[in-house]
Amino acid sequence: MEENLTRFGISGAKVYQKGAFSLVDLLVEDGRVFVFSVGTLPTDIPVFDMNTCFVFPGFTDVHTHLREPGFSYKETVETGTKAAAHGGYTAVCAMPNLNPVPDSVEHLKKEIEEIEKQAVISVYPYGAITIGQKGEALSDLEGMAPFVLAFSDDGKGVQSDDMMRDAMKRAKALGKMIVAHCEDESLIPKGGCIHDGAFAKAHGLIGIPSSSEYAQVARDIELVRETGVRYHVCHVSTKESVELIKKAQQEGLSVTGETGPHYLTLTEDDLIDEGRFKMNPPLREKADQEALLAAVNDGTLCAIATDHAPHSEEEKSKGLAHSNMGIVGLETAFAVLYTDLVKTGKMSLETLIDRMATSPAQRFSLGSGEIEDGGLANLTVFSLDEAYTIDPKDFLSMGKATPYAGKEVFGKCLLTVANGKIAYKEENIHA
Repeated sequence: MEENLTRFGISGAKVYQKGAFSLVDLLVEDGRVFVFSVGTLPTDIPVFDMNTCFVFPGFTDVHTHLREPGFSYKETVETGTKAAAHGGYTAVCAMPNLNPVPDSVEHLKKEIEEIEKQAVISVYPYGAITIGQKGEALSDLEGMAPFVLAFSDDGKGVQSDDMMRDAMKRAKALGKMIVAHCEDESLIPKGGCIHDGAFAKAHGLIGIPSSSEYAQVARDIELVRETGVRYHVCHVSTKESVELIKKAQQEGLSVTGETGPHYLTLTEDDLIDEGRFKMNPPLREKADQEALLAAVNDGTLCAIATDHAPHSEEEKSKGLAHSNMGIVGLETAFAVLYTDLVKTGKMSLETLIDRMATSPAQRFSLGSGEIEDGGLANLTVFSLDEAYTIDPKDFLSMGKATPYAGKEVFGKCLLTVANGKIAYKEENIHA
């Protein structure tokens, strides 16, 4: 089976290396990739002819929900990582809102066991900041530190200033990053479901104000200034948060952030009263979208992360007011961003690849995020010319809720190689 190949070539494609594209051939062997001049690959290996296609470094998603252990009816490590490979990802960072919550070594081991058994790409778990993500007492940060990427309570903001200060001090001592879901719950009315803007007012829905995000970003940056910890803001959605992050960086603080494909390509003006448009933070206003795009382009936000959050069909069938928060994104991220931003001239292809692959990998110390001669073979091959329609029935993820259903896009993943092994291959692609 081609999926089991460990030594093979890729020819005819433009390969992204060090910020530019060149026409070279690639040999994958023993988990590593080697760069050859065109036409000089060994003759005794199977070769994928990828004429007119593009080879990118494998994408790194620093914000993914794989739902195991505890919620395998939504997603499993197997289905989530297969979906990631289908989208061109070779590494994902798994958020801790699980059951049990990874707040101790014992609980964390349950997640790691599932990853080791099922994952088809690299998976890096987060440890929870607080026990049970309840914000009442700190997790066993010292015990988990050797086994986790960073610490996060994603899904909830840490409400207590003192709790976050203590977490930052301990993370700093451990050399670990704090990755924060910024949400001041005291600023959100009960039942808040979408942005507190025109759509909410017109449809009688309870809004979530932008201040609930940026107020906590401001608080955390003040604590970063005090503690010196490395700090990263999850799913940035407001222009005010962007400005706070930019000022912190200008000050020399180790502060970065991410935003999601949906915040870069959709606003509250695109809302439909269906669960597939409900996520947290919510889609906001055009001015926020413009600020986010500028921040991705200039590097203020170093990563585009999907916040892939699968739920059951029933959980997403209750409209904006009552559906669960969260959409899936691993299998649509590149195509949507390439179609709406690159093809329209709002972002260069090189910038998009950097923010999906190189910069997040480097910020989170997950390797170079580059295709390097002799380096680990983590890469993905895309055809950029073929138009197709996004259909959730084609997803490998168990989650199907996407605001992009029915959207025509360009950018189809044909092959993904993770750690030298074929993690995804289109059926009609053969060596």
